[in-house]
Amino acid sequence: MSDTNTMLKAIINGQSDLKQELFKKIDGVEERLGGRIDKVEKKVEENTKRLDKIGLQLANLEDDSPTREEHDQLEERVGNIERQLTTA
Repeated sequence: MSDTNTMLKAIINGQSDLKQELFKKIDGVEERLGGRIDKVEKKVEENTKRLDKIGLQLANLEDDSPTREEHDQLEERVGNIERQLTTA
């Protein structure tokens, strides 16, 4: 083999070794983070359910509350009753 072929083979072997080393490190990172990512996804899902429930409760509460017009009419009615009681 010529010197050029030997050098080329050495470079290719070095790159191959480096690639294998990187794959091992990436696999290690995936193993360590895999569990954490699953936990985060589970917590996000739980919080989403809680927020949906709170949103529904808030919507129901808003449906039960009087509108501004209803409040003004009630205020007027109470004022009329108070006037009637003070004149009687």
